[in-house]
Amino acid sequence: MTAPDSGQVRLNVWVRGHVQGVGFRWWTRARALELGLVGSASNLADGRVEVVAEGLREDCEKLLALLRGDTTPGRVDAVVERWSPVRGGFGGFVER
Repeated sequence: MTAPDSGQVRLNVWVRGHVQGVGFRWWTRARALELGLVGSASNLADGRVEVVAEGLREDCEKLLALLRGDTTPGRVDAVVERWSPVRGGFGGFVER
């Protein structure tokens, strides 16, 4: 599924690799806040990190590019994304 052409969107990202216990969620939160996004970064039981971000499409695309980049803590092996309409309910960006 692709993101709408403009406006507010929701981006779900699942990041696989060595991304737990290395400051990945903190780093993701810092980048998201710099971009003005709201959402969360959560460790999953299978070792992945799930990132949920809401905001302008172009800002979510910037976060996605950063998550796929080579400056993240740890090691990213794969990134899976899903775009959807904004659902709301976030008051900032939190680590879970």
